[in-house]
Amino acid sequence: MIPALGLIVGLVIGLVLQPDVPVALQPYLPIAVIAALDAVFGAVRATLDGIFNDKVFVVSFLSNVLVAAFIVFLGDQLGVGSQLSTGVVVVLGVRIFSNVASIRRHLFSA
Repeated sequence: MIPALGLIVGLVIGLVLQPDVPVALQPYLPIAVIAALDAVFGAVRATLDGIFNDKVFVVSFLSNVLVAAFIVFLGDQLGVGSQLSTGVVVVLGVRIFSNVASIRRHLFSA
């Protein structure tokens, strides 16, 4: 209940304040969002499996975002930013869909 309330409050604050992302950070935002979604879907899966740990979630969330942003930064420095960004999206996308499939199997007992 409290995490859902926190999510709703965060969404309302974001919609009301409409913060601007600095131009220098804009290439990293989509990758950070995908990395965060991976952690969230992993947490939902762990909750349904009965093995959720809040410390693991926080570490996973932060490390996913930082590692994904670092890979994109490294790609930008090497001049291959779009290729490494695509790689990050593919890897995290596969993880997200795997977690969603597991959640679906758990919810529908299929």
